[in-house]
Amino acid sequence: MSPAEPGRFFCTAGRGLEPFLAREVQARLGATEVDSVVGKVFFRAAARPGELRKLRSGERLFLLLKKHGPLPVTRSRGKMLNEIKSFVTEEPEYWLDIISVWRKLHGHEGKTDDVSEEKSLALKRNSEETNSASKRQKTEQVRGIVSEECQAEAGETCVAPERMSGQECCVESKTSSEFPSKGSGENPTANEKLSFSFRVSCRCSGAIAKILTSQEIGKAIGIALVKQCGWHADLRDPDVEVIFVHLNDIHSVVGIPLFRLPLANREYIQTAGLRSTVAWAMASLAEISAGAFVLDPMCGLGMILLEAAKEWPEAYYWGADISDSQLEGADGNIRTAGLMDKIELLKASVKALPLPSESFDSVISDIPFGKKFKTTGDAQLLTDILQEMERVLRVGGTLVLLLSQELRRRVDDLTVRAGGDSAQASADGNSGAAPTQSPSVDGNSFSLALSGEEAVLSRHFGSLVPEGVYAVSLGKTDAFIHKYRKVSAAGHWKLSGPGLKRT
Repeated sequence: MSPAEPGRFFCTAGRGLEPFLAREVQARLGATEVDSVVGKVFFRAAARPGELRKLRSGERLFLLLKKHGPLPVTRSRGKMLNEIKSFVTEEPEYWLDIISVWRKLHGHEGKTDDVSEEKSLALKRNSEETNSASKRQKTEQVRGIVSEECQAEAGETCVAPERMSGQECCVESKTSSEFPSKGSGENPTANEKLSFSFRVSCRCSGAIAKILTSQEIGKAIGIALVKQCGWHADLRDPDVEVIFVHLNDIHSVVGIPLFRLPLANREYIQTAGLRSTVAWAMASLAEISAGAFVLDPMCGLGMILLEAAKEWPEAYYWGADISDSQLEGADGNIRTAGLMDKIELLKASVKALPLPSESFDSVISDIPFGKKFKTTGDAQLLTDILQEMERVLRVGGTLVLLLSQELRRRVDDLTVRAGGDSAQASADGNSGAAPTQSPSVDGNSFSLALSGEEAVLSRHFGSLVPEGVYAVSLGKTDAFIHKYRKVSAAGHWKLSGPGLKRT
């Protein structure tokens, strides 16, 4: 695929991050035909793998083969399997064209002639397979076994290797040598040359999952592809890492992953903390520009600082934490990422930062929560934290916080609303905020305003005005990204200490 030729892709995303990913593919790749559903963003873009790897808010990236509405559901398991196999394996020419695109994306342009030849051989093979006894023999030869890593009880309970997003089931043949290379009229040498290995990953939920398991569907698809195209399944080292099939009550999707590892697996992270996609999304809301000073006053392992410094390297970053072990982990990550000259760390309590007032353009923080941190049990602690963050933030600057549901309720208790319930509706699951300007990942990101709301934090934080709330998933728990802008000087707190000098 040439750089100017657009391809169809979809990328999985953590729940709540779909709007961030949709904006990112438009801003970074110039994507068109962008369509978001729960957990996925579909788009068309003319981009090479190196450009696609730069996506920061997505999980796994796929070359899209098919996207369709939900398949009709019947109580007959046999009819359902035939319907699914027909949907996935029909139009062999289209399948082989997509494989050709996949190979070109991975730099296998020299194999395109092989793909064209394979196409004609596969079509010939398909027309000759009319003898039922031969079909039964082939079915026996391509017995599928489900990998131990992908044992699924039903629905979406399967866990796939390599940290696949979602629960998936893989299917392979017993051995690649069991697939026939003779008897269908092809030249054996050519057939060996054109062999192509794959493995299938399947997710199903909703009505289909009540009738068939992901394992059964994946096995049936694998056998159908073997018979239709003459490929062989290989779980351990396939040419195509996974043929991904997702069936639910909303849509039916088939794709091929472009990369073995998820985009969310950052090579520069030594010790993982907050999910990198969520950290990037928070940084993207902070409107970081060249020369800006950015602070994470509860930096932990430094995930937010790492994502921000990688994306916006022309700014200056500071991280503070009271824990020696967290600072040691953050220092290791910063060194691994080669960002020692961009990020400064200091040991300090977020309630008494040794930093001058109004010295930072952006403050971004994942406020720790849960039984380990016990922050939800101290009503005054959240107030003290927010006061200090407000103090060091300059007028016009942005404050971005990640809050648990309990902490969000405590913030709401400090908030006086007038003019409607839009903020509550936003916090309950929607972004609730329409961008007032086009996003850019190269400079200021998203300027958001909550329509119909005039809300400020009460007497404690009269200078902070909310500009957006995003509900996001952290896996086993949900959280909320809050964005505020400081509109006036606080004028209450003064703290002496070492100063920051702009250069």
